[in-house]
Amino acid sequence: MTSIWMLGGYQTDFARNWFREGHDFADLTAEALEQTCAAAGVAPETVEVIHVGNAFGELFAGQGHLGAMPATVSPELWGTPATRHEAACASGGTALLAAMADLRAGHYDVALVLGVELEKTVPGDRAAQHLGAAAWVGHEGEQAKFMWPFMFAELADEYDRRYGIDDAHLRRIGEINFSNARTNPNAQTRAWTDLEFTDDDARNPLVEGRLRRLDCSQITDGAAGVILVSDRYRQTHPQAEPWAEITGWGHATAGLSLESKLGRRDDSPYVLPHLRKTITDAMGRAHVHLDQLDGVEIHDCFTMSEYLTIDHLGLTVPGRSWEAIENGDIERGGRLPVNPSGGLLGGGHPVGASGVRMLLDAASQVSGRAGDMQVDGAQTFGTVNFGGSTATCVALICAAANE
Repeated sequence: MTSIWMLGGYQTDFARNWFREGHDFADLTAEALEQTCAAAGVAPETVEVIHVGNAFGELFAGQGHLGAMPATVSPELWGTPATRHEAACASGGTALLAAMADLRAGHYDVALVLGVELEKTVPGDRAAQHLGAAAWVGHEGEQAKFMWPFMFAELADEYDRRYGIDDAHLRRIGEINFSNARTNPNAQTRAWTDLEFTDDDARNPLVEGRLRRLDCSQITDGAAGVILVSDRYRQTHPQAEPWAEITGWGHATAGLSLESKLGRRDDSPYVLPHLRKTITDAMGRAHVHLDQLDGVEIHDCFTMSEYLTIDHLGLTVPGRSWEAIENGDIERGGRLPVNPSGGLLGGGHPVGASGVRMLLDAASQVSGRAGDMQVDGAQTFGTVNFGGSTATCVALICAAANE
């Protein structure tokens, strides 16, 4: 089975408002494609297959069929096979898995993976309605004003029923990730000031349930891209210097509704056993255990989504994620630095791009390219990307590309 190598990648500035600038998906795709290929040292015409992650193109921009957008903006890619992947917030993760499968099967040796999303084309309330399409429409959350804050507030309440939860730990997750984002030159919130991670309703108002404004990721425009190659490519291009090797992967899909997932106990102490299995599958395939990871980029669309992922990683026993927060384990310099990029909360969350961006940041860490975000000595990094109320889960492990 061929190894999978990440040859290079690129992220747009997630603080940009492309619609306000007069740009569309063509412009976003063109920048990401050109700069991704340049970072990897690969000419567009040498790309053999393309996988595009996008969740909501039709709703936010009236644009579907985004698998054809790379050929639209790059004549060199005319005729190159390309596919769009939709799995809500895990769209980028599933695009990566499909590219990896193509390379492992020997069908191709050079894959371009892009995640693209435009979300600032409509007012915030309308954007929240569009994003709600990733839930089970008409069957859950009908009383919610904002679907996803409502869902993850429900998840927090479930944790509270099973194990107890202190909202102060959610606030602390937000504080850490927004602080990390200040060192990220592409983070959406890098210049934000006067943030108060408080339970004061005026300074940090409630959105849904117990979740407050700073518990929630932002509406974001942006794209991220990577070039993946096979062993065969490396053999014929000995001058290529990969940033990282993808050594492990996990993938699980559950039902759409949150209620259906919370109702399946499976005699597991984990609130979401399928998420735990996704993570352990990735570590098992990579032949690493948790203490061999130097950090992880995880799906903090809300502070609660990071809280649940902490114990599902195995950083604490189930229900005691608060211990890792209080001990400083998730901070830079801690036992397992989480989201040194700022994650989705601080870095931004263009839905279809987030899974690709996580891999890009993980590979940047293990190749020493992370700049002010760098975790000292990082050699192995993980990612956890999920869509909806964890209906689709993707985890990856990448390691330094040692010869």
